[in-house]
Amino acid sequence: MSYCLNPKCGHPRNPPGTKICQSCGAKLLLKERYRATDPLGRGGFARTYLALDEDRLNSRCVIKQLLPQLQGSVQSKQAALEKAIDLFNKEAVRLYELGEHPQIPALLASFEQDKRLYLVQEYIPGDTLWQELNRYGPFSEAQILEVLDSILPVLQFIHDAGVIHRDITPVNILRRNQGNSNGKSPPDGFREDPEARRGGELVLIDFGVAKQLTHTSLLQTGTKIGTEGYAPIEQMRSGKVYPASDLYSFGVTCITLLTRVSPDRLFDPIKGWIWRDYLARDGRSIDEGLAGILDRSIEDMVGDRYQSANEMLAALDAIAKPPPSAPVTPPPRTPTSTPHTPIPTPASFSSRGSAAALPKVATPPVVPASGNPIPMGRSTGAHNSKSACVRTAIGHTSWVTCLAISPDGHLLASGSIDDKIKIWDFHSGQPLRTLCGHAKSINDLAISSDSKILASCSDDDRVKLWNLTNGKLLATLGEHLRDVNAVVFAPQGYLLASGSEDRRIILWRLAWNDKGAIDAVPIRTLVGRQGMIKSLAIAPNTKLLASGGMDNIIHVWDLPANRPIYSLSGHFNSINALAIHPRIPILASGSKDKTIKLWNLSTGELLSTLSGHSSMVNSLTFSPDGTSLLSGSSDKTLKLWRLSKTKSGELAVLQATFDGHLGAVNAVAFTPDGKTIVSGSWDKTIKFWQRP
Repeated sequence: MSYCLNPKCGHPRNPPGTKICQSCGAKLLLKERYRATDPLGRGGFARTYLALDEDRLNSRCVIKQLLPQLQGSVQSKQAALEKAIDLFNKEAVRLYELGEHPQIPALLASFEQDKRLYLVQEYIPGDTLWQELNRYGPFSEAQILEVLDSILPVLQFIHDAGVIHRDITPVNILRRNQGNSNGKSPPDGFREDPEARRGGELVLIDFGVAKQLTHTSLLQTGTKIGTEGYAPIEQMRSGKVYPASDLYSFGVTCITLLTRVSPDRLFDPIKGWIWRDYLARDGRSIDEGLAGILDRSIEDMVGDRYQSANEMLAALDAIAKPPPSAPVTPPPRTPTSTPHTPIPTPASFSSRGSAAALPKVATPPVVPASGNPIPMGRSTGAHNSKSACVRTAIGHTSWVTCLAISPDGHLLASGSIDDKIKIWDFHSGQPLRTLCGHAKSINDLAISSDSKILASCSDDDRVKLWNLTNGKLLATLGEHLRDVNAVVFAPQGYLLASGSEDRRIILWRLAWNDKGAIDAVPIRTLVGRQGMIKSLAIAPNTKLLASGGMDNIIHVWDLPANRPIYSLSGHFNSINALAIHPRIPILASGSKDKTIKLWNLSTGELLSTLSGHSSMVNSLTFSPDGTSLLSGSSDKTLKLWRLSKTKSGELAVLQATFDGHLGAVNAVAFTPDGKTIVSGSWDKTIKFWQRP
């Protein structure tokens, strides 16, 4: 079935595969790819639908449609909508970053369409704890301990990120299915063993940001959000929330699961909380230590509660002791701090291929004027460079995702989620033209060494080639089957590589034809064991290509031999960015795990790990002279790292931090002379910085 997302449609159900609603005439595909199939829930703030992503083999996802409540004059409605969209974009960045946690659904997309706001999230089959409560009855003490042990570390994670959930209830904690992935209940008359359902991972869903974004009091300082009975008094009265507010809601959730009694009946205006009375009536008891922890979490005064999830976990650890004849042993507790694990270096590789022949350049990177090496981990000379921003360019209507500067230094190209590419005069900062042709967001840009051809790639599965001088479309390359995330030109000549979520890298030989267009011939396809590809880099000698993606591994390819040489393991999340030093065999990789790693490209040895960013690393580039590495991150900063010669090899020390963007930094670039830095951000701006 296809379900119409027009809130005013009287008959939203349509036959499968329909493109236009047969009732109201609205388009049934969001962003030409997401098809709602079944409504999952609705309220005054939002509607939620099960959906299919037709660009990803009809994989299931969840669409949340947010409906801003706009009142007043036309002008005030427009102002409120603009504010809602601005807040929506900022909070979407937060949700995207939170989605790196395995117990939080990943945010796949966020956008505004037809004055409605949409979040597209990972679909997780399973049952909520509310469904389990109604199916199996009250939770046991051991099951409550399991819930506490599983969810408290997730709450600490989101609170550390500055996010308050605002709406923790049994409905918003889901147990991921293990064997039964269809999410259906057992047939009538069949009693499923509740203990058999306890192995699935618990997931925290439905963050209250959806309500914050669409509430009628959006323009007020405090937005009152939460489910009555579960939300604490400060949240319901003034809209103020703290980590302790989530712990209150979580505590009420636990005693509701324990008693199978609604919160309004568990609280007496004269006696206070009477949840223990309900346990006693059922002939049940609970460990006094655990009862005391739950009681403290639901105190009226914020200061009387636990102030952090870690504090509550520590209290649980203090009372943890297995009962003498307990039929169920609670699972091991999650430690409040994660012990440091040494970063693994690559194993010895059975085959080096042409990597062994890569010249080991004797010229070392820059050494400080003193002649003394700077130890790794120090930030000598590092400073914040907010004042170093010399210009801000505004032109895109959504997040800036990628940048490319022509080798002659005259033009800047930028790509965005608004599906457009803009060409700028670099010296004046003025936009020259807008290139329209892609049907979906732009993921990467690259410019040929002669500054004549611009290559772009997009979620529309296409690579396009443009005449950089006049903006004319030269060719469209359609060999990929899914989103194309990376394009890169070889340092010399017209060799182009493209990498896609179809797990393939295609090498293209480009040549001008007599009609003034480009003939692009796919000369090679690299297919190995790599995951969905997100980043590419080609070595200066054009013999090696590095790819990185969703499998957390960097794959290095011998291009002349058309085969993989080795794989580099060490990152703990997807590889978002790669860069190869212009003079010596060093590869830099940036990851969603917040780190940058430097590798010896000849041997595969891990040289160092840079851990200065507080969120995922999105972009990397070396300076033209090879003395510095520049990184951009979702922590809204750029960092400039100076290469330094030490006894242990080539390392980098932090030289400067550029702080000024209001959103994640997606793209960074140096000008050909290395004097200016350019960055593109989710705040829709492009900033120009003076290099220190």
